[in-house]
Amino acid sequence: MKLPAATRFGPIHIAVTNLDRALPVWRDLVGLSEISRDGETVTLGASGRPLVVLEGGAVRPVAQHTSGLYHVAIHVPTRKDLARVTARLIANRYPNSPTDHLVSEAVYLWDLDGNGIEMTFETPWRGVMKSNGEDYYALTTDGRRHSGRDAIDVRGLLGELDPNDDLRAPLPAGTRIGHVHLHVADLDKAAAYYGDAGVGFEPLMFNRRIRMGDAGLGYQPHAIAFNTWAGIGVPQAPSGSAGLRHFTIELPTAADLAALRGRLGDVSDIPGGFEALDPAGNRLKARVAS
Repeated sequence: MKLPAATRFGPIHIAVTNLDRALPVWRDLVGLSEISRDGETVTLGASGRPLVVLEGGAVRPVAQHTSGLYHVAIHVPTRKDLARVTARLIANRYPNSPTDHLVSEAVYLWDLDGNGIEMTFETPWRGVMKSNGEDYYALTTDGRRHSGRDAIDVRGLLGELDPNDDLRAPLPAGTRIGHVHLHVADLDKAAAYYGDAGVGFEPLMFNRRIRMGDAGLGYQPHAIAFNTWAGIGVPQAPSGSAGLRHFTIELPTAADLAALRGRLGDVSDIPGGFEALDPAGNRLKARVAS
């Protein structure tokens, strides 16, 4: 059973070692706005909508060769928004990787603890992603093959900006968590868990050669992705590590939430919904959208 197309991600909770060190990346460079702070927890978002919750107090950075977050993708409503983020990163000499996926343009960066961030502008009208079992590539609308991993024309991207644009402007209304990409221990188990018979994302690609799979909500780009690039059979991160605490799936109705609960079976009740662990130990929470 598939998730409704109106399913969306709620806030993602990410642990960091030091909030004061993390905020200049997530707030000042990425462009999220601080909504609230409660002790060692800061809620960040766009136009009042919570998107990322940073939890301080981790005792070590992201542990390598473990399951967990590869990156969270923050999707912006316009190409100009992506250009503004890119310009901020360049102006501050912050390491980043602009990549053209054809169905989206993305700029990758990592916070100082190693939490991955993808800033994305969706461009599905330019083509589709394909997999033939051996390779993962893209096709343009006129049938030309595209790697899906080319570098963005950064000069052209920055051309979206006007000379008087304020590079300090925060991310606007319409910004959302577009997808979550996970490190997992077993590709087959992850595909089964997140696919039709489990969580209910629609399978898009499964490629053993590149050790990655993904699934979506009836359109590209994907909504959930998973890989074994950290290693096959990797353990969960040691307690106290920075990284993913949980991500949130918001469903349109209580009936949709009940259906998801029934598919997953082994869940724990939380206020307003439930939580579950995928086969690699990544935690998701599910609730009805407010």
